[in-house]
Amino acid sequence: MPAFNNITDVGLTGGSPRYSSDDLRSLWGITAPVEKTILLTFGGLGLQQIPYDNLARFPDWQFIIFDQSAPDLPNLVKINDHKYRPVDFMPICGRVVSKPGYSTFSEATILGLPIVTIPREDFAEATFILEGITNYNQHQIITPSEFFQGTWDFLHELPQIPKISQPIAKDGNEAIANAVLNYLQTK
Repeated sequence: MPAFNNITDVGLTGGSPRYSSDDLRSLWGITAPVEKTILLTFGGLGLQQIPYDNLARFPDWQFIIFDQSAPDLPNLVKINDHKYRPVDFMPICGRVVSKPGYSTFSEATILGLPIVTIPREDFAEATFILEGITNYNQHQIITPSEFFQGTWDFLHELPQIPKISQPIAKDGNEAIANAVLNYLQTK
């Protein structure tokens, strides 16, 4: 394996949606307007901790989740097909509510989707990820008690605007692919 001597700063990386918004809405029965469609994605945070009772406070909203153990609720859409990824649903959502995680935050930022998040003490990169979100994306940073014990009134509030007005580069996938191609072409 060749040694790379340079570190190059590239734009954000991540997946791109693979399906049309109309197809996803039709297939999964998503009828709420974008601003009332929320993607809940928590990876390893422990989905059983989500206070699903709060969803009853938003009967005309729809919440999308990939947790098959979530309760059956009229406004909760459980995605049970593994070919779909959270990024596929982002274009039909008004916000993503998630734990700090690079790929979800990067994909949401690339797509211009506001992020609601809860700080995590147990995740070393969380501080840097939260700084990036507050600098470059519309966001709401809520306390664990607002999420776990609160009424989710934060969904009625407007996200905060990014601190930095200059947008972050969103072409990391292309920059990395071009760097690899350039490297291989010189060999």
